[in-house]
Amino acid sequence: MPVLPGAEPFRHEGGEAGVLLCHGFTGSPQSLRPWARYLADRGMTVSLPLLPGHGTRWQDMQLTGWQDWYAEVDRELRLLRERCSQVFVAGLSMGGALALRLAARHADAVRGVVVVNPANRMHGAARHVLPVARHLLRSTRGIASDIAKPTATELGYDRVPLRAAHSLGSFLRLVDGELPQVTQPLLLLRSPRDHVVPPADSARVLGRVSSTDVTEILLEQSYHVATLDHDADRIFEESAEFFARLASAVRRGPESGREGATAGG
Repeated sequence: MPVLPGAEPFRHEGGEAGVLLCHGFTGSPQSLRPWARYLADRGMTVSLPLLPGHGTRWQDMQLTGWQDWYAEVDRELRLLRERCSQVFVAGLSMGGALALRLAARHADAVRGVVVVNPANRMHGAARHVLPVARHLLRSTRGIASDIAKPTATELGYDRVPLRAAHSLGSFLRLVDGELPQVTQPLLLLRSPRDHVVPPADSARVLGRVSSTDVTEILLEQSYHVATLDHDADRIFEESAEFFARLASAVRRGPESGREGATAGG
């Protein structure tokens, strides 16, 4: 299936400091593209891949699972390491969980971590019924576009494939067990009015990582997809300052560069 317009991956060749951005479950690079461009304008090398099964149609996700999604970001991290002397990882929602696992498993390769409304576990009835429901139903209603800003829309699926959701639950349990292995500086930004991921998930992440350099920021004006919401500029600015503090190669001002052929928009 062809990739939906706007869901294309984004790559930018910048300086020696690189960042890998990971999008969320049933979402696409569209939700992080403004963030990617902001960091690219400040001289960073940026990689924002499209996760397998995403960005086309929800039925395609039925054929994928967490191993496929993680393998994609793991591969991108290794490519960034070949290009950059310092590498950071960041993500939204499930993308935050992917970033945290990268940090846990590649401690020497990851300089710092930024997560926005990171997912940590399945909640409510879903965690109990998914093991059975995935065999009986193909999908349920979507979770995309939880945004307070009326003019913003997330490019994501309007249905959640249950087999993929079950795999996500398994992945989140795995990541939760690996959180103590995360030792890098951590910037966590969360929305108190998130209708997809509850505050308990961020609290769990903060309580289990071994990082000593930790900053938590509240995004009071945004819902779950905060990277497209009222607080988007704050996410971009705070993350750029975080990267700049940890890597002198990151510039604070805009800089021209080459955007990869796979970049969309």
